[in-house]
Amino acid sequence: MKILSLFSGAGGIDIGFKQAGFHTALATDNWDIACDTLIKNNISKKVINDDIRNLDFNQIGKNGIDIIIGGPPCPAYSKSRFYLKNKKRALEDENAFTLLSYFKAIRAIKPKVFFFENVNGFVFKPHIAAFHYLKDQSEKLGYNISCKVINSANYGIPQIRQRFICVGFRKNLGKFIFPEETHCDPEKINDLFLKPWSNCEEAIGDLDFISKNDNKKIPGSKHSHLLKKIPPGDNYLFFSKERGCKKPLFKWRSRYWSFLLKLSKQKPSWTIQANFSNNMGPFHWKNRFLKISEIKRIQTFPDGYKLCGDFNEQWRQIGNAVPPLLAKIIAQSIKKQIKF
Repeated sequence: MKILSLFSGAGGIDIGFKQAGFHTALATDNWDIACDTLIKNNISKKVINDDIRNLDFNQIGKNGIDIIIGGPPCPAYSKSRFYLKNKKRALEDENAFTLLSYFKAIRAIKPKVFFFENVNGFVFKPHIAAFHYLKDQSEKLGYNISCKVINSANYGIPQIRQRFICVGFRKNLGKFIFPEETHCDPEKINDLFLKPWSNCEEAIGDLDFISKNDNKKIPGSKHSHLLKKIPPGDNYLFFSKERGCKKPLFKWRSRYWSFLLKLSKQKPSWTIQANFSNNMGPFHWKNRFLKISEIKRIQTFPDGYKLCGDFNEQWRQIGNAVPPLLAKIIAQSIKKQIKF
């Protein structure tokens, strides 16, 4: 059950598939720090640090690859791109080659299965050309695909993280069926077989101590005095007219949702983003930055997993990753549905 891992990053998908009994034969990324992390954690015996356009997939395929996994980098499909009017979308974006290269690999190697991940914006109307490309290429190359926008919290991950997942099976192997969700928002739960979402206190409550290596910058930056007044589970909208603030400081939805966003003990975290920021959360409910050890837990990385690079580079690796637990759950379903 050999895997070719593309855009491997810190190895979130690889960890999950490994825990499900698969083996990454080759991992690739074009960021040296991420590759160092992959090597340090023995994700694969072979790690290639190079632009995906330089890889010889015909040669790689001679080693026998059963599955291709990866999430092509997603700036063109992210929510932030809606605010950048000068940037192009989907297949017109300068990074569209990542999606094209992913299917170039499938075309050359012809794996039994592929696992594709991206931000949930991948299916939004402005990006429909990319979504159609995925469907058309899968059909031409002989794959049945199953697509779903998944909220990680519904599978026991202590994080509200919506991502587009697509699993392709060769047509002679049937069609992938996504595993049933196991968790639900406790305020909406109406199924006796579903558990309530995992919350932040369960995930990181035992890590509430400060060490010499923690970030010493002031959380919230020039708005740090406001961060202290925001209740856990809330953000800058606490100081808006619509929320009853007598002297509003911010207009409704005038900032990113994560601006001055503070975790609640009783709820999952919001999405851990790739770029660390002084005023963009989520922040700890005790008005401090989250630690690397905490965002690893929120993303379900093993505690002992070693990350290379400085604080910001480690944050980026974790924020870009697929939660290993989510990857494991899907990998287990793949394993049950296909006899390798």
